[in-house]
Formats: sequence, structure tokens, C-alpha cells
Amino acid sequence: MVLVVGGMASGKLEYVVQEYGYRPDQIADGILDDRPVLYNLQEVVRANPTGCQDLLPQLLNKEIVLCNEVGSGVIPVSDEQRQWREATGRLCITLAVHADRGGRLVCGIPTILKGE
Repeated sequence: MVLVVGGMASGKLEYVVQEYGYRPDQIADGILDDRPVLYNLQEVVRANPTGCQDLLPQLLNKEIVLCNEVGSGVIPVSDEQRQWREATGRLCITLAVHADRGGRLVCGIPTILKGE
């Protein structure tokens, strides 16, 4: 599994399409299904922040998982928003441990953090 993180609109989706050759119909946007690529992991977590670790087996079977970095910036006032950000970050840490390859995109420029 490959984990790709980066800020919103940092070029993650374009990178995966160009680097790995996936077609739009192979990319699930914010939902877990049988497609090999999951885009917007943070939206899957938002639906159930307390149970997101239960998604780990399904996520590890994906070929590529893309997630927005949600932990920077102003700390949200809402407890619900704080729990969502915390759950997303912790899930990404777990995915990074299990990933074969991981990277971060800034302004469309990839930095490989794990793997080749």
C-alpha cells in the first residue's frame, strides 16, 4: 500500500494519476469500496472518528490511500472537529507504519518519505 499525504489542493490526485497510471473510475472519493485507490481518507474518518481504526484492514488492502493533512492550523473550537483531526492523524500514523511506500506533496512536488 502507498500512503500519500499533503495539504488540500496540493496535487495528490494528479500525482497518483501521472505516477501510477490510475484512471478516474479506479479512484473512490471519500468512500470505502472495492476500487484500488481511496482519495480523501479524512472524509471517511469524519463519518465515524471513534471507529476509524476498525477500517484499518480495508485500508491496508487498498493499493493507494490519499489523505489531506488536517492537523495544522488553528485548533478547532468544536470538540467534534478536534476528535476528527486527532483520529485522522492517528490513522495516518498507523497506515504509514504498514505502508510499503509513503510520500508527501507540497505544491505538486512529491517528497518520498518511505520506500524507494
